[in-house]
Amino acid sequence: MKMIIGGAFQGKAAFAEKKYPEIEWVNGADADWNSIQNAKGVVNFHEFIRAEMKKNEDVSDLAEKLIQCNPGVLLVSDEVGYGVVPMDAFDRAYREAVGRICTKLAACSDEVTRVVCGIGTVIKHD
Repeated sequence: MKMIIGGAFQGKAAFAEKKYPEIEWVNGADADWNSIQNAKGVVNFHEFIRAEMKKNEDVSDLAEKLIQCNPGVLLVSDEVGYGVVPMDAFDRAYREAVGRICTKLAACSDEVTRVVCGIGTVIKHD
């Protein structure tokens, strides 16, 4: 598993598509679980988490399920834990869920790259 993370609008998707041109990307914003578990690469993975939570799906074991069924996937996700803590309860829960899921996935990833201003820096490489 590999991850590309960073803030919103930092060029993560463009970086990923340039570095891995052979991958057919799934957009997490409109993906279902079946497409995620079979994808080679997922952009907007954080949006998949949001959509699942909006459907009242339990995402507490999402990282473990993804590690089991698709350990070779490349995930591109926003880091949503920076800045002002949202007042809305759903937004706080979403922010925490993304952080917890991505932390677990990063621990199991072979490589994690942070992208800032379109520049990728490898922060983990096994």
